Amino acid sequence: MTATDLPGDRPFVLLATRAEDRPADEEYALFLRYTGLAPERLIRVRLERDPLPPLDLDRVSGILVGGSPFNASDPLEKKSAVQRRVEAEIADLVAEVVARDTPFLGACYGVGTLGTHLNAPIDATYAEPISVVDVRLTAAGREDPLTAGLPADFTAFVGHKEAISALPPEAVLLASSPSCPVQMFRLGRNVYATQFHPELDVEGIVTRIHAYASYGYFGHDELDLTLAAVRRAPVHEPSRLLRTFVERYAR
Repeated sequence: MTATDLPGDRPFVLLATRAEDRPADEEYALFLRYTGLAPERLIRVRLERDPLPPLDLDRVSGILVGGSPFNASDPLEKKSAVQRRVEAEIADLVAEVVARDTPFLGACYGVGTLGTHLNAPIDATYAEPISVVDVRLTAAGREDPLTAGLPADFTAFVGHKEAISALPPEAVLLASSPSCPVQMFRLGRNVYATQFHPELDVEGIVTRIHAYASYGYFGHDELDLTLAAVRRAPVHEPSRLLRTFVERYAR
């Protein structure tokens, strides 16, 4: 199925929060590539720049959320005015998404947004450096329609300062890794979040490594080590999630 023969005409929406143009534009290009959507079917909203416009969930196929330099667990006094606005806007949207079980897939920052909605503990206990990790599907993950096409074990790109340290009972754990127990989960039937980045390829993560070199993801003398870490193993499988999400929910 190509971008031109997807059913329906309702677009998907990508919520983005990257202030730097190069990684922001590359993120959008990667979502286009791996969803198979044409640009007119994937509307990007740069929340770090513009307020969230009104979204009629009956007029969209689904919501995608990209990664973010924001940390949900930071103390309020350390959050910028932009971050506080973005978090408030996303919180209202996520509450409606969860209540209506609207198709939603949040990559990395999606864990923070959904975890906050669930009042789940989000902290640095299971932070992961920028790297490639081994991810394993749970029994529920092997049966879930979004992940069923993935192998039981696969590699994925990660890099995050916070994670959910305990998943509440209303969420279904779909994937885990030795260094981060909650790598993917589902709420209801259609609301998903991944801690890993299904949209990334090597070139994309290298761009982000350079763009966020001063953001505390690695030490000032660890650039070469970090670049080597994302090449330790090939990563091919996670992007399937984006294509499956679109094929499942396009309308």
